[in-house]
Order: sequence, then C-alpha cells, then structure tokens
Amino acid sequence: MASRKNNELVFLPLGGVGEIGMNLGVYGYGPEDNRKWLIVDLGVSFAGPELPGVDLVMPDIRFLENERPNILGLVVTHAHEDHFGAILDLWPKLKIPVYCTAFTAGLLETKREIDYNSYDVAVTLFKAGDRFELGPFSIEAIAVAHSIPEPVALAIKTPLGTVVHTGDWKIDLEPSLGALTDEKRFRELGKEGVLALVCDSTNSMRDGVSPTEHDVFKSLTEIISGEKGRVAITTFSSNVGRIISIAKAAKEAGRQVLLVGRSIKRSVNVAEELGYLEGIDPFLSEEDYPYIPRDKIVMVLTGSQGEQRAALAKLSRDEMRSLALTAGDTVIYSSRSIPGNERAIIDTQNRLTDMGVKIITDHDALVHVSGHPRRNDLKKMYEWVKPQILVPVHGEALHLAAQTALGRQAGIKQVAEIRNGDMLKLAPEPAEIVDEVPVGQIYKDGNLIGNEEELGISQRRKLSYVGQVSASFLLDKHHNLVDVPEVVCFGLPETDDEGNLFDDIITDAIETTIESIPRVKRKDDDMVREAVRRAVRASVNEIWGKKPVCTIFSHRLR
Repeated sequence: MASRKNNELVFLPLGGVGEIGMNLGVYGYGPEDNRKWLIVDLGVSFAGPELPGVDLVMPDIRFLENERPNILGLVVTHAHEDHFGAILDLWPKLKIPVYCTAFTAGLLETKREIDYNSYDVAVTLFKAGDRFELGPFSIEAIAVAHSIPEPVALAIKTPLGTVVHTGDWKIDLEPSLGALTDEKRFRELGKEGVLALVCDSTNSMRDGVSPTEHDVFKSLTEIISGEKGRVAITTFSSNVGRIISIAKAAKEAGRQVLLVGRSIKRSVNVAEELGYLEGIDPFLSEEDYPYIPRDKIVMVLTGSQGEQRAALAKLSRDEMRSLALTAGDTVIYSSRSIPGNERAIIDTQNRLTDMGVKIITDHDALVHVSGHPRRNDLKKMYEWVKPQILVPVHGEALHLAAQTALGRQAGIKQVAEIRNGDMLKLAPEPAEIVDEVPVGQIYKDGNLIGNEEELGISQRRKLSYVGQVSASFLLDKHHNLVDVPEVVCFGLPETDDEGNLFDDIITDAIETTIESIPRVKRKDDDMVREAVRRAVRASVNEIWGKKPVCTIFSHRLR
C-alpha cells in the first residue's frame, strides 16, 4: 500500500471549462498510479448547424472508461441538461452508482421511461444537508439558489483538504421555490479551512447583484395585466421556479395557465409529486383552450432556444392542431439565449412578428433573471469560503478570464487557469497542472453515439456545402462505352449560367475522359473510375467553383 505522502488530490475537467454546457468534473485521490475517482455531473450541449443531423453533444469519456474500476460514483448537482443530460446515454459505458436529489431522480426516470426502457440506472438519493462517504471522499450537499428545484453545491472533504464545488448557484433572497443559498454553512466551511473553490463563471462579466425571482414575478404580473390578447411565455422546461412565478402572475392578472410541451409537463409533474406546487391553481388542458377567452389565458411553453420541434417554433409555423397564436397576441421570452442558438431564436421571432405577434425579451423588460452569480455574488462567495485556490469553471474563455481576474483582485492566494483535459493537482502544494488527458466531443445522432468519423458527420457537413454526384457507366469487352452514362446529382445547381444542364455537362465529361484513355489501359477498372471521378469534379468546379463529392460505379459486359 502506498504511503500517505504519495497521495495527491487532483481535479480534472472533461467538459464545461472553456465552453458553456457539457459539464463533467472529476476528482481524483491517491498516488499517481492508483487514484480513486469521483465524478461530478455529466451533461450535454446542443448541436448547431455545423453538426448536421446531430441531436446532442456529449463529452468524450475515454479516460473514464479506462479508469472504470477505480470510479466510486457520479454525484449530480442538479437536473439541468448541461449537468445531467448525458447520464442515460453514457451510463452503460460506466455502470457506476449515481447520487442525486429526488427531483433530479424524478426527471431522470421520466426520461428513461420514454427513451431508455432497456436499462435501469442505480440511483441513491440525497438532499441538501446530507453527508455521505465514497472511498476517500466525504461529500456534503449544500443548498444553493438556482433556476431549478433542489440544486446543491458540494463540499468534498479528503485527507488532503476540502474542495467546495459550487455547481450552478446565485444569491436570491426572494426565490419562488426552494431554499436560499446557505451562507451560514459556507461561512462555517471557510472557518474550518477550504483548500479550493471550483466555481461557476457564467456571469463573471456582469457587474452588480442579480435581481430576485420575486422581482421577475412583479414584472410579469404588470406585463400580463396590460396585454389584451393571448400571452405565451417561453422558458426552460426545468425552471419550475419560473413556472410558479408565471402561474402566480397570471392569477394576479385574472388569467389561467396552459402548459404546452412534453418536457415542461414532465418537469411540472415531478415537481407536483414532490409537493412543490402547493397553492398553485390547477393548469388547463389543451382541450380547454378553445373555450378560454384570449385575454384570460397564459400559455407556458418550450422553445426559448429556437428548437425547431418545440412548441413555440411549431406555433410560429402554425403547425399545432389545437393551438394557435394570432395578431395581437404576445410572446414573452423568459430566458436568455444560449451562445450558438441566436440564429434559430431570431428565425422564430421573425415568423411570430410576421404573424402580428408582439415579442418581449429580457432586453425590453425584467422577464428573466439568471441562475448564475454576478460579480458581487462571486465576491461574497470568496469572502464566505476563503479558499486558498480558486478554480474558475463553467464558462467560455472570456468568462473564465473574468473570474480569474476577479479572484486575483479579491486576494485569493492562487487562481488556477485550466481547460478541459488539464489535470490540476490541488494538494499537496503547489497547485499545478501535472498531466493532460484526451478530451473532445462525441455525438448522439439518432439512435447511435460516436465521434465525427464514426457517424459520418464531417462527410455530411461536406455534402451540405458541395452536394454529390453519382455516376454509373457500362463498358463492353472491348472497353468501349455501351450506352450513355447514368448521372444523378444531389445539391448541385440545375444549370450553368448559360442554361446547360449539369447532368449533360457531367455526362460529356465522363464520355470524353473514357475515350481519352488508351484502350489497353481501360482494363484497369480502378484507374478508369478514378480518372472519371477527377474529371467530374474538375468539370463541375470549372463552372460552379465547388468540387462535389463523387461516387462512380463501373460495370463490364463479360
């Protein structure tokens, strides 16, 4: 057995550090060649147009698969997709114990029942204030405020020191749901001594203090009361606290609430089962919709990020059978756009505007408050916890740099600047990067999971830019063309600038190329196909300026 002096405490982010989303943090304890590992969160991010056909983006877990016998468990801080959305897809590769709160477990189970019936995930429940042991890690869950039920920070105690892993948090003295951020417990930990604070950086570029959820409720009440038509409010489906604020605001304005969208209904059902909706009036069903006057209804729906299959996008295309928005109605975006989703959001808003629907966003009024700490909140956390080391996580490069500068201004002894794949030794001193491990992205594409090459994503992307030409020709036993080659084009212009069909241009190129090859050399099928492929690409490129993907088939009469 290795002596204690050889033990190290390390932190290794495999996702979420240098990007928004896909959060995956790993803590290791033990000697370099025999560490035990604790995973915190396992999230996703969402694909943009640069990943055609991809449904979800997940962290590459090759390192964890190799260390699987030494992994003690996965602890989930809360049930936002960027923190728990990859569990059901990646758990079969690890099959490790999962620890989470009741709300997170409820959402996990509803997702599993719909999409993942083939296996069960072993889940152990905890709540804020609970403590449990996983090997050398003693873990305490600490209540924080965020935009979802039951978020927690983690105090991870080891023989080499205590790490506070904040997860997503903010300071909100008037939340609509859940506990306050537990200042008392954070201060106690600070007095006991905290080695490192691994802290959310999302709003580190924003000065001041975040407004409270109660402020949003008051603003929504005023806005809804002033509208004459239907009001539709789009928000994140897991933001049950915001849904409660909307329900209360609607009641104040004399309106009833209709929930639209499968994921919102899932979240509300789980919250209701856990007793979070006591005192909230029953929600309408879609069958009630035709009988409710326009000025007496508020719809709460999915689609705040421009998702094409979400309820709001369908309404903007008038594709919902029993629901509709018309001129004079109002849509409130009670959310903030995730980087990369701006174009999709604007497209939906443009369609709604063309319908005569009024759009209100957080640029127009206080209709959303972030679940992440601004700079003054961060300073308070530093004051409470008094860490020796600050590790900014959960953010893009600009967010991480802003918190790095803020931590140094606050006088924290050491601020560690790391990115995904950097293994940071926290103890014993000095804190430093001691290794780098492979990191990257894998994708969920339909029912399959893999990398770009395995799933054909890069080829698919290329096809979206340059199209494809498939050509087939038949040679006789004398190596002459038997008939006109068959050509099929996908994604190419129909004609050149003189009106000549591309199919004809390509056919001529194939015939000319084959005739130009000496008859004796036409015996080599591979050489002929390659010559034809090059000729097709060159002929298209000369006219269009782009080289299509070409698939050439040749056959011979025997």
